[in-house]
Amino acid sequence: MSGLTLHLGVKTDPVEYRYSYEWLFRLMAEEGVHHAQLGSFFELSQLPDAYFVELRHQAERYGVAISSVFTTHRELGGFLRREIGWEAVARRTFERFIEVGVLLGAERVGGSAGAILRDQMEYKEEGIRRYLGHMKGLMRYAHECGVPCLTIEPMSCLAEPPTLPDEMQAVAEELVGYHQTYPDETAAIGYCVDVGHGYADREGTVQWDNVQLFRAAMPYVRSVHLKNTDSLFDDTFGFSPAERERGIVDVEAIRDTVLANADVFPASELVGYLEMSGPKLGRDYSDHRLEKMLRESLCYLREAWSAS
Repeated sequence: MSGLTLHLGVKTDPVEYRYSYEWLFRLMAEEGVHHAQLGSFFELSQLPDAYFVELRHQAERYGVAISSVFTTHRELGGFLRREIGWEAVARRTFERFIEVGVLLGAERVGGSAGAILRDQMEYKEEGIRRYLGHMKGLMRYAHECGVPCLTIEPMSCLAEPPTLPDEMQAVAEELVGYHQTYPDETAAIGYCVDVGHGYADREGTVQWDNVQLFRAAMPYVRSVHLKNTDSLFDDTFGFSPAERERGIVDVEAIRDTVLANADVFPASELVGYLEMSGPKLGRDYSDHRLEKMLRESLCYLREAWSAS
């Protein structure tokens, strides 16, 4: 038996501007799911502390822990940009994400690194170095605030690092090494890996599939996004029976890989968060479909991911 415990959670993205968080927490409680990852939204960095204190209490009333805060819209990507002001905004916003994580009692805070502009790819290495420098400072800030771990999401294209195995290893090793050098002054660091992320080149040829990239990230994985996708990693969706028919993500196989390699992972517990956008937002004919979509996916994932 593996010593790694798998938990199921939900990233809150699909209720954004559609249903209340209390609605989602109630549904999660009914489905026996107790971990939420708060997906970011425009107002997150500007709302007062009191809002997040109440949100935490609201979740706790339904037995739900908001165990992570994570980007939804690539809004922490300014470290990779060269225009005036972007870097400073990204730093202030990330620091506020960390402060929000403290208020919510989150164990992890993070997001994607952002994107290099397609017409400025020659600045990629410069952007990565700037990003790594800021992440080291943010690891110190997170430790001072009381957030145990920061997380980064490897993405599916070369403009959004880290992507390929060598790049994932280089970024992780530098930041993990920094934490190991200053263990009493920095938060831990790791990846929040999406099981639906693979890499297809400009011609649409798959060079690395989602399972290969997941395996490459395993020594650094602190949490997981459970999402279904097509063979080009283009369309993303959940795990209803119909969606499993057209999707390529085999959650059972990924779970078995995780448990067979439990000693590779840096922690003894791993939360897999269902990540999906839900139906078309803001339509009377579609918004009501979200509940069924969530319940069907969670029913499947309880068995495929977290069943003992």
